[in-house]
Amino acid sequence: MTKLTTPEAVVDALEGLYSEAVEALSGALDLYLHKGTAPDRKLRESGAFCYPQIRLTYDPDGPPPPISRAFGKMSEAGTYISTFTRPDFFRAYLIEQLTPLMRDYDVDVVVERSGQEIPYAYVWEQGQAEGLEEISPAELARWFPSPKLADIGDEVADGELFEPYDTHPLALFDAPRVDLSLKRLQHYTGTPVEHFQHYVLFTNYHRYVDAFCDWALTQIGGDNHYTSLSVPGGLEVSSVTDTSRADIDATPWRRFQMPAYHLRAPNGAGITLVNIGVGPSNAKTITDHLAVLRPQVWLMVGHCGGLRHSQSIGDYVLAHAYLREDHVLDAVLPPEIPVPPIAEVQVALQEAAARVTGESGEALKRRLRTGTVVTTDDRNWELRFTATARRFNKSRAIAIDMESATIAANGYRLRVPYGVLLCVSDKPLHGEIKLPGAANRFYERAIGEHIRIGIETLEALAADKGAKIHSRKLRAFDEPPFR
Repeated sequence: MTKLTTPEAVVDALEGLYSEAVEALSGALDLYLHKGTAPDRKLRESGAFCYPQIRLTYDPDGPPPPISRAFGKMSEAGTYISTFTRPDFFRAYLIEQLTPLMRDYDVDVVVERSGQEIPYAYVWEQGQAEGLEEISPAELARWFPSPKLADIGDEVADGELFEPYDTHPLALFDAPRVDLSLKRLQHYTGTPVEHFQHYVLFTNYHRYVDAFCDWALTQIGGDNHYTSLSVPGGLEVSSVTDTSRADIDATPWRRFQMPAYHLRAPNGAGITLVNIGVGPSNAKTITDHLAVLRPQVWLMVGHCGGLRHSQSIGDYVLAHAYLREDHVLDAVLPPEIPVPPIAEVQVALQEAAARVTGESGEALKRRLRTGTVVTTDDRNWELRFTATARRFNKSRAIAIDMESATIAANGYRLRVPYGVLLCVSDKPLHGEIKLPGAANRFYERAIGEHIRIGIETLEALAADKGAKIHSRKLRAFDEPPFR
């Protein structure tokens, strides 16, 4: 093993070992499919199918220097190891993480084969090994490494403490966890993982998708950095024509549980919109998997029920705290753990709201209220209001929805900066229950403005490449060095 001295050399070495492993595994699969020849046991024992890993050793003469930043720092001496997949895809991220570590600390960095084999399903692409699906998974697992749930987990991200004198993880997610999520993202959203951008919007209504696509098409070919719009089903619009909007509508987006739309820009600096639908389960599912891409920030722009008499349909709620009644994260992030607001995101949302609405001062305060949002997993919470009214009242909540706290809590848990701006679509406590006629009037007035606030917030945060939003409040005291 050769000591590597630059981040670029480290990633080059990762790419080399990963390519060798994928070629060996793909070749063995092809040989088995066409000739029935099982791979040589000695080949597997040699590590030919294994992920590469980085081994970083930090052994300073004294305590680590007190460097104050949100990532790329060493809290203690030791050996740090993590496996990595798709180093070509993650190249920019890996170089970003390695640069401050190799610049500011006296570390030894080597790249080597790990003992963790790549499951065959992660290198098998449809068309490359046509016919392989006809062989039973049990038969393939006799001869090839297969996905095992025991190898996939979020123990590092969930803050489980490490044994003294053990090696430390270098990153939050290892290679098997990342590979699983890359496949799941493609499955749920209907788009290639390569098209996801670093700035993410979540919504819970398709009309927001329509508004986003309408706006995105006006940006392609304009005086900006956007290059194309990628939509579910394989369509990518890089040159707008008279039929572009109809072509988007005709795509098979309904086949996908959470369709994604990517307004692409160089280096992933564009915007991804995901329609997660309704409910905290979907919100957790998509953020669990998106987190492995290490986005710069994600925002929720959706609807809520206003809980205050002074609110009006179409007003905005900037979530500053959450009453977590969604339950889907309770086992890994108990509800009593505070989920703090990210100040830079809050300010960017409020400033974008002022620009888009054209209102400021008292006029803006009448339309945009900051406070606690209740997130519930029971869409029919109104039917048991007498059982929940006292808790809502004690929380001083100003709005209720089904996704916001999940989006924020999983951002906190997985170290992705987050924010929530909701729009009041009904006032269930004050006789304005969401009904079809009222909803249509709300949609017509509010959707375009609301999505524009979300877009302008992300554009403002992207202007400094996300540097301001990486908060130290998201770090654990035993945090891995990589963001």
